This record gives sequence, structure tokens and C-alpha cells, in this order.
Amino acid sequence: MRRLALMSVMGLLATGCARTAGPPADEPAPPPAPVLGEGWVSLFDGKDLDGWKAAENPDSFSVRQGMIVVSGPRAHLYYVGDVQNHDFKNFEFRADVMTTPGSNSGIYIHTRYQETDWPRQGYEVQVNHSHTDPKKTGSLYDVQNVMELPAEDKVWFTEEIIVRGKQIITKVNDKTLVDYTEPDNPERPEGWEGRRLSGGTFALQAHDPKSKVYFAKIMVKPLPD
Repeated sequence: MRRLALMSVMGLLATGCARTAGPPADEPAPPPAPVLGEGWVSLFDGKDLDGWKAAENPDSFSVRQGMIVVSGPRAHLYYVGDVQNHDFKNFEFRADVMTTPGSNSGIYIHTRYQETDWPRQGYEVQVNHSHTDPKKTGSLYDVQNVMELPAEDKVWFTEEIIVRGKQIITKVNDKTLVDYTEPDNPERPEGWEGRRLSGGTFALQAHDPKSKVYFAKIMVKPLPD
């Protein structure tokens, strides 16, 4: 009996240790690796933020369980790595994303690193299912907006951005949401003159302290100019 009791206690301890070693209860499991064709390159190794540079509030970004966790005050995480010397013109971009209720984020394209404020260069592709901002995930923010919800909180979805020449396409779970062609001389409000295609890098947005969003499997496929 003593031996059985001792084995039972050891089993409980082992179970407890296994649970402690796992991810926090409120963290999602990372998504499975995508099956992609030739030409795709990873921008995030799942281990650290090597090749990325955070501005304004670096603590808003962390890496856990193969995911970039975006949670904290306004900040932007710019890709500054070796792929294409972090200067992209035509490309296919994809990332697996998960939002939590009330969260807001974004993916910037054709942007440039800046120390503070919202990026003034390039376009923002929205990440938002249930934040108070009515512009939903997949919107080419304030240029061609998506007002209907394309996915749900707490569920992984794939967000894709394709740029070819003057054309920008956004997709969520393979469904096209935006197909925009930039005119030769786009009119932009004061302060947003840089919201146009010119080449540049990618950036992930931490929108506000109440938002928490996960990014994983961040990939790009450069296309010919």
C-alpha cells in the first residue's frame, strides 16, 4: 500500500511538473507550419526578435512559444533583417494571426523605421475583429476599408498582402477583401502624404495597452519588379 501511495504521489508530482513546464493557461498554442511553394522566406525564426527593431515602447513585443506577442502601449516592430536588405517592392506576404477580444493591431507595408508616432510611410493593413474602430481586419486602412468581420477572436487566421506594381490585394483565410490600384497621383490628407507605394519594409503594430495580438509564421515571397 505504501508503495502504491508513493507511486501515486510521484505521478501527481510529475503531472504537476509537466503542467508547469507548458505554456501559460491563457496563451494559445502556435499554429501548424504552413505548406508553401518555392520562393517563400521566413522573417521570424520563432525564437527571438533577431532581424526586428522595436520603436517607442519595445516592451510591447515579446516572443513566447514561437509567437510574437503584441501587448502594451503604442509601438511598432520593424523588420530590419537581411532578407532583401529589408527593402521590398513587389511581394506576397503572409502571417498567422490571432486577436483577443477588443484588440487592435496592424501590419504596415512599404514603410520605414521611425522612432515615435504612427508610421508615416506606407500603408497599414488592419488587424481588428472587435475593437471599437469599425474598420475590420483586412482593411487597407482609410484607403479601402472592410466593415464586415472576416474572422473571429481567439482563432488563428491567415492574413495575406500582395503587392504587384500599383496593385495591393489583402486576403484573410484565402478570401480577397481588398483589391486596390493606386492612382498615379493619389490624394492624401495632410500628414499622410507618405501613404503610397514606394518600397520599404514591414512593421507590426502595438495599438494600445488593452490590446493583445499574436503573430506567427511570418513569411514573404519576393516577386520580380
